[in-house]
Amino acid sequence: MEAALLGLCNWSTLGVCAALKLPQISAVLAARSARGLSLPSLLLELAGFLVFLRYQCYYGYPPLTYLEYPILIAQDVILLLCIFHFNGNVKQATSYIAVLVSSWFVLALQKWIIDLAMNLCTFISAASKFAQLQCLWKTRDSGTVSALTWSLSSYTCAILTRFVIMLALNIWVTVTVLRYRKTAIKAE
Repeated sequence: MEAALLGLCNWSTLGVCAALKLPQISAVLAARSARGLSLPSLLLELAGFLVFLRYQCYYGYPPLTYLEYPILIAQDVILLLCIFHFNGNVKQATSYIAVLVSSWFVLALQKWIIDLAMNLCTFISAASKFAQLQCLWKTRDSGTVSALTWSLSSYTCAILTRFVIMLALNIWVTVTVLRYRKTAIKAE
């Protein structure tokens, strides 16, 4: 039963990721503006996705474990191009895309590089969210930022919340076991 539920969660997450940025792209295209979107946030998000995808490929994980990342990267690149187009800086997008493509190869030059980058992935992802929040707080205008895209993103993270809760509970049990083990040793 749990395996079936986990499989359903994996497929639903993949489905949501396949359409995750489409409401955002649609909103930007409809408004013909990228007002409210944070370029640093998008670039950090792209970097995090790229690192995660490269790590999975580098270590030979099965494609179903990371299939959503190429889809998310493609959607983010489209969004990046939209931002530069509506800000009148399309040529500037070329340098950012060149850095992202170069990063794909640099990440795999040494094992320690990809491992370090993967360890920093959570911080990169968090920084991305804080950059978007900072932009919203600074401008006090959500502009064309899609609440649906952020809600869908929240859904994909909510599935992982189960694992965080289980991690915390497993650590709690481990600590309790070790605590009582020390007490049992002292009693002897």
